[in-house]
Amino acid sequence: MNKSKLLMITFMSLMLTSVLSVNAEESDKADDSFQKVEIESIDLGNGIYMLMGKGGNIGISVGDDGVFMIDDQFAPLTPKIKSAIKKLSDKPIRFMINTHWHYDHTGGNENLGNDGVVIVAHNNVRERMSKDGFIEAFNKKIPASPKLALPVITFNDTVNFHLNNLDINVIHQRNAHTDGDSIVLFKSANVIHMGDTFFNGLYPFIDGSSKGSVNGMIKATDYVLAISDDKTKIIPGHGPLGDRKSLKEFRSMLIIVRDRMQKLMDQGKTLDEIITLKPNADFDKAWGETFLSPEMFLKVLYSAMPK
Repeated sequence: MNKSKLLMITFMSLMLTSVLSVNAEESDKADDSFQKVEIESIDLGNGIYMLMGKGGNIGISVGDDGVFMIDDQFAPLTPKIKSAIKKLSDKPIRFMINTHWHYDHTGGNENLGNDGVVIVAHNNVRERMSKDGFIEAFNKKIPASPKLALPVITFNDTVNFHLNNLDINVIHQRNAHTDGDSIVLFKSANVIHMGDTFFNGLYPFIDGSSKGSVNGMIKATDYVLAISDDKTKIIPGHGPLGDRKSLKEFRSMLIIVRDRMQKLMDQGKTLDEIITLKPNADFDKAWGETFLSPEMFLKVLYSAMPK
């Protein structure tokens, strides 16, 4: 097993443990593995980096104008993340955008807000973080975030930044992983951060309780495939750095499993019956060994199908 595969398996299993926690306090008490996490920086060129640790992959732009950040993983990791960024730039973190509301992407918000970082996200991200939430797939309540963790700038469709000699475009993706997803496009650098609209090499979690949908996930991949080329570097929400080829494979898998699920649902099969049939056995080994189990993915997919 190569190093990248082992790293992916390790941090995905850690991420799932944390997502299943009721709240940040319980997660911190139950899981001392934060102390063992190392933040890996991957240079994508043009002052752009992908940071991997525990939780959603982070994107960074560094330059004379300061640091632009995409997602921030978990609160206990903020010092390590800031230390990793310090190795790349001595400038302050000016902006941090959340690609959606889930805690493995927003856990460091309060720490950064306390530092004076401007937090930006889609309108629905602030809405969901402002009140108690519920992730049905894991049967878990998520408490409302403190004021300092909330985005202070929100947008509906798009918002643009002009920093570090880059035009950075943030584009909302409707009802994909959640109802508040954004992708971040560094057009001139040919780099795209897709957040959790792309899980590279593993079955994705689609949050039906946050109005996510499998069709929305597919539409998000269609959008990025239409604006990318074979040299585009694509940062997924989880998994190793991707490209157009890996995104096409992800899209193809989603379409096939969606169509299989729809056929079984049209036949009147219950979720339990579908799980017993193992309709995606040909995909399970490749896609279902590092994050969601095949059975859990069927439950997630069932909840994310068109109603």
